[in-house]
Amino acid sequence: MEQERVPVLVVGGGYAGLSAALLLAWREVPVMLVERHASTSIQPKAFGVGPRAVELLRPVPGVEEALSRIWAGIGDNMRISIAKDLADPNPHMIMNDENEELAFLSGITPVATVGAPQAEIERVLRRKAEECGADLRFSTELISLEQDQDGVTARIRTAGAESLVRADYVVAADGYRSPLRTLLGVPTSGKDELGQMCSIMFDADLAGLVREREVTLWYLQNDVFTGVIVTGTGVGAHVLGVNLKEGESEADFTDERCVELVRIAVGRPGLDVRILDKTSFAMAHVLADTYRAGRVFFAGDAAHTMPPTGGQGGSTALQDGCDIAWRLWLVLTGQAGPGFLDTYDAERRPIGALTADAQLANLGVRMPPAARVGYPEPLEDPVGALIGFRYHSTAILDEPGDDGSILEDPRVPNGRPGSRAPHVVLDWEGLRISTIDLFGSGFVLLADKQGGQAWMDAGRLVKERLGVQLTRLLVGEELVDVEGRWQERYGVSGGGAVLVRPDGYVAWRALDTDPDPAATLEQVMRRILSR
Repeated sequence: MEQERVPVLVVGGGYAGLSAALLLAWREVPVMLVERHASTSIQPKAFGVGPRAVELLRPVPGVEEALSRIWAGIGDNMRISIAKDLADPNPHMIMNDENEELAFLSGITPVATVGAPQAEIERVLRRKAEECGADLRFSTELISLEQDQDGVTARIRTAGAESLVRADYVVAADGYRSPLRTLLGVPTSGKDELGQMCSIMFDADLAGLVREREVTLWYLQNDVFTGVIVTGTGVGAHVLGVNLKEGESEADFTDERCVELVRIAVGRPGLDVRILDKTSFAMAHVLADTYRAGRVFFAGDAAHTMPPTGGQGGSTALQDGCDIAWRLWLVLTGQAGPGFLDTYDAERRPIGALTADAQLANLGVRMPPAARVGYPEPLEDPVGALIGFRYHSTAILDEPGDDGSILEDPRVPNGRPGSRAPHVVLDWEGLRISTIDLFGSGFVLLADKQGGQAWMDAGRLVKERLGVQLTRLLVGEELVDVEGRWQERYGVSGGGAVLVRPDGYVAWRALDTDPDPAATLEQVMRRILSR
């Protein structure tokens, strides 16, 4: 039987799989992706991408621009509410055009939240991944997988023909029920399946009920059903999600019944409705107890399935894919030791669990009647989970006295190890950029012009000795601190330095000068990279 060889095999062509394949291919790591479906998503599915996911994707040329164009073609605003129907005169507004909850984002990130349906975003990721050289194989199913100390052998099937693939590592992004997770015996925890939802894609004239160029997301609670309706997503249709009652199945949702449900959801009994598509899916709260099983790494729903209430499931999956990609790149190129890959589970699993729990809490608040016994309470400050989460692992050198928190207030950035490197406006030869623009391709060593040259010299020596991709930059020389916030936001003095990872997280910092910066930096890099 024919056997192909590839460093990384990705199983699953959703958000996690496509982002992993894209970021690996962009870093020139050969990657094959297999997806049993014939194409990317048809239904809109998840809507919107958070700023942190956009930050991770934007180093790939053209991705951020393509996502922004989708949102520009859809609308200018988004409203989220709890109501009886679209015609409810007194909806309980969660977010609207007067909501200032996220207005602070422009001060801490150069990117904007992208309002776009998953189906459109997946098409962008697929196109960009293929442009970067990723081998994406749709209508291709994983049949079996075996791993040994040197690699993984997978059997795949395309159009009835089977073949073998030998890979160094596998990214399992194969969904909520994850056959790979089951095959490898990875245990799970959580509330398990919470119910089924039927997603009805329809066309109807909603003039007078929704605004032009605005996405409307209404959590519905009425005497007939509970669910959600989403309009204005730019896919030429609207979507109604209805929670199935006990004993119901997708077969109960005939076109005639779907039309009636849409009319109830809209609040117009005589509305002319055309049903375009319908499908059902499970709402669940399932957490893998580990994100690593040998040479297989779990991402997206295979790692953490969460209710849609809160809208962060898609963004979390995208972050997983981007995250495992840079770690695999470091190991496959010899910059990091194999043990470095353990940091993926150590860092991403606490964030996946926190996000899933937060969305489970939202389920009880927004979509009753939910059985809330044992449910977590909603986060006091959900903004922290949006862009203020912290990491702790051997790839982060915590400072003495670190409180070990996994959330912090992103509105008060501090630059401590384990935190996202703060946004600071810089001028680079007349071009206004953000510090965020400096991160993505490799490690970055930042120091102040006043007293920082010793760190730059140390960085050059360590880069040569260890063979790592390390960019050295002086703030105040080639980079001008436009607003005078660099030292404050990164917490360093004139003689200090900050080491930032490819994912834009602070791995280590020196608060002041060092008697032997080269020796210190080399020791730091070896610890971080498990060498």
